[in-house]
Amino acid sequence: MKNRYFYSFLIGEIGIAEKGGQITDIFFKNLRDVEANLYESEAIKEAKRQLEEYFSGKRRKFDFEINLCGTEFQKKVWKELLKIDYGICVSYGDIAERIGNKKAARAVGMANNKNPIVIVIPCHRVIASNGKLTGYAGGLEIKKKLIDLEINNRNY
Repeated sequence: MKNRYFYSFLIGEIGIAEKGGQITDIFFKNLRDVEANLYESEAIKEAKRQLEEYFSGKRRKFDFEINLCGTEFQKKVWKELLKIDYGICVSYGDIAERIGNKKAARAVGMANNKNPIVIVIPCHRVIASNGKLTGYAGGLEIKKKLIDLEINNRNY
């Protein structure tokens, strides 16, 4: 059984879940929940600490263990998202091309929509090919805040 705990951050209430010491979910509390024991494990505390550093502009990459649960295609997309540099935005088409299927931009968008570990797997850095912000689990306002946070702290 997973453990989960909730915290209040700059962008709202976020839940963090883990199983066996690996983070399995980071999610917006008002949008979904994870069936799990309400327990603040050491792995969850570490993920929270790193998220606090991220929101304060002091952390660009996360180094706690994650466990991705999804289809092979989703995992391929999520692993590619982890390669996007802090403060940089790319298009859905860019990600599709990077995973070797340049016609899969829509499917990349659907994989982003199913991202179980928001912020850490930076789906907020993926935008439309015309430069516009599109779809984000937390809403476009939060997506913009995350992108702005990173752009403002890129040289920190």
